[in-house]
Amino acid sequence: MRTASVKRDTKETQIELTLCLDGAGKSEIATGCGFLDHMLTLFARHGDFDLAVTCHGDTEVDYHHSVEDIGICLGRAFTQALGDKRGIARYGQFLLPMDETLVLCACDLSGRDYLGWAVELPAAKVGDFDTELAKEFWLAFVRCCPASIHIRQLAGENTHHILEAVFKGMGRTLKQAAAPDEKHQDEIPSTKGVL
Repeated sequence: MRTASVKRDTKETQIELTLCLDGAGKSEIATGCGFLDHMLTLFARHGDFDLAVTCHGDTEVDYHHSVEDIGICLGRAFTQALGDKRGIARYGQFLLPMDETLVLCACDLSGRDYLGWAVELPAAKVGDFDTELAKEFWLAFVRCCPASIHIRQLAGENTHHILEAVFKGMGRTLKQAAAPDEKHQDEIPSTKGVL
């Protein structure tokens, strides 16, 4: 089983995160932000990742530090769980429809960090969540799990639907990219540890 555990303790956030890439989509998420909990639950379910996250952050200010730092931790956990990446598919892509919304997600676990973000969100907030933070989350992820990730909105009018499609689509995309390549299944190492 490819697993990782990450802890982050700063002035703004205290985070514990565990990840299993070869899971069943189970999640225990408590970030202090209900909308982010919802997005990470969907991400884990659609990626078949087992994911546990607890975060105590300075939410009295806003959700910025919590969202960014959880993205950092998730990126580090992916990097750790993937090990040297030998024997994985490396590439993944998924086109996810969500009612009126259509979002394309694509990934190359290349070791080079790039985020192509072509998403237009009609609303600045969903509940009390600043929607611009979704981009900050994925920027933090790619900086800590160096990958070329493109997220492109092809249709959509409802901000909740658009962001839900992003997180579901990225779960499925990363599942594909991290999956064992059929030609090299016996090369996948098991990794454990703490960053």
